[in-house]
Amino acid sequence: MIITFDIETIPAQNPRVLEMFKLDAEREKQFIKAPGNYKDESKILEYVSAKAAEIDSEVEEKWRKTSFDGGFGHICCIGYAIGDSEPVTIAIPGQDHEFNEIRIITMFYDVLRDSFNASQSMNPVFVGHNIIGFDLRFLFQRSVVLGITPPSFIPFDAKPWSDHVFDTMTKWAGASNRVSLNKLCEVFNMPLKGAEFDEEFDGSMVWDAVKSGDIDKVATYCAGDVYRTREIYKRIAFLG
Repeated sequence: MIITFDIETIPAQNPRVLEMFKLDAEREKQFIKAPGNYKDESKILEYVSAKAAEIDSEVEEKWRKTSFDGGFGHICCIGYAIGDSEPVTIAIPGQDHEFNEIRIITMFYDVLRDSFNASQSMNPVFVGHNIIGFDLRFLFQRSVVLGITPPSFIPFDAKPWSDHVFDTMTKWAGASNRVSLNKLCEVFNMPLKGAEFDEEFDGSMVWDAVKSGDIDKVATYCAGDVYRTREIYKRIAFLG
């Protein structure tokens, strides 16, 4: 049983996480000092002010990067395809992101269990792009944080050479290297990410789309990535 899947994530929605970054910034600003060769008081104040503004400007960037951290970020969409079936997405509109996330993950696990029981497969293979380094780890961490028991056959700790995963990134670039999904789409002359809307779109734009209420766009993008990844898997595995 081949399960191709992809997750889309957003930054931490708990206000205390953003406050944590703001407090860290305030502490960092207390240690700003102008270089020793600065003697003019106005130049010293200008330097300190510029550095403080730079530290403040990094707060939102650090907060946005929690979308890569399963301890703080959230899953807003899961796309999957069982075998050669059409990609399906699980995404829920609304701004109660943690509640929606619980439902999304639970629904995904129910699908996996039903598919596994129906196929009686002893060796389901999970296919994805960078799923070893990101998707599987993030999904595991969110399951732990939210107290959702996953199916026992999900290979959360799989190594690149495991028969239970096919990570298109590591299969192409090797375990210690990286290659983007877009690069592989170019290699295989396939439509790039965002081709579904005829515009550039990638993971960095997911939160802005979710925030504006356009979860359908995120789901369409996620389904596209599932399709692209499955086609690349077939090429790398010499299946078509």
